[in-house]
Amino acid sequence: MMTDVRQHLNWGATALWERLDPLLPGVAVEVVARADSTNTRLIERARSHSGQLDARISRPGEIEAGRPEPHTPHGRRRQDLQSCLLVAEEQTRGRGRLGRDWIATVGASLTFSLGLPLAPRHWNGLSLAVGLALADALDPQHNGTPPRVGLKWPNDLWLLEGPGQGRKLGGILIETISVGQHRMCVIGVGLNVLEQPAAGVANGYACLSEFIPDITAPRALALVAEPLVRAVRRFEAEGFGPLVPGYGRRDLLLGQPVTVAVPETLEGIAEGVDEQGALRVRSGEVHSVVSGEVSVRLMK
Repeated sequence: MMTDVRQHLNWGATALWERLDPLLPGVAVEVVARADSTNTRLIERARSHSGQLDARISRPGEIEAGRPEPHTPHGRRRQDLQSCLLVAEEQTRGRGRLGRDWIATVGASLTFSLGLPLAPRHWNGLSLAVGLALADALDPQHNGTPPRVGLKWPNDLWLLEGPGQGRKLGGILIETISVGQHRMCVIGVGLNVLEQPAAGVANGYACLSEFIPDITAPRALALVAEPLVRAVRRFEAEGFGPLVPGYGRRDLLLGQPVTVAVPETLEGIAEGVDEQGALRVRSGEVHSVVSGEVSVRLMK
């Protein structure tokens, strides 16, 4: 299924659908001019299919921690579990981690969500696998050249400017919800495409146009959509373990002094991530910090 609504920008939705459908049979590609939040729209759609409009939203780290995830009464029809790539040209109430807003303006940002049924053996590490897929698609490495795009555990892409230094390029928000006996996973992605002088964010502002000539939001989507789907499918089958070396090459925090709120404050040296995607922090002994509501800040 493919939906291509007349837009201000040419998104090439038909060509994109033709590339994604063999990987996610029956996937829908939808482009809307304006949305409050692409994640919210797909979550509410999944709730309606579940027959439980107040079904609880979970993050991957919460599922891994063993919180009970009750099944919902509906979700038996094939269309209830249909995969969907939803793109919004303008996003007015996007949700980032820790309740932060992610606002997107037409052409200057790329905001989309990928919703699909997913059943990995372990959920931890999914946001890292997604970040690595996006970074590799936007910043392919050739002949050992140093990466331009780094990954700040657990959900951010940064434009690197030196060891432990850079500016925020984009972010990831992953949420899941029960639909019948299955879990629908919604992967939200926000990327800064063009410079917005008024954009003030705590960690500085970076955009794709700084290192990809003539980039546009539709072109950025064309670069990342298929690698993202392939990475999620690989994660479902193999977990995060095989991706640890690749993540390490882009790890912004590796070897850096960090402060982690877990919620207790932990200070130490970041020593990379393990095969479950946990951040390793040496503070006397090595502590493993799993994904969830965790804030990581580089110490200055």
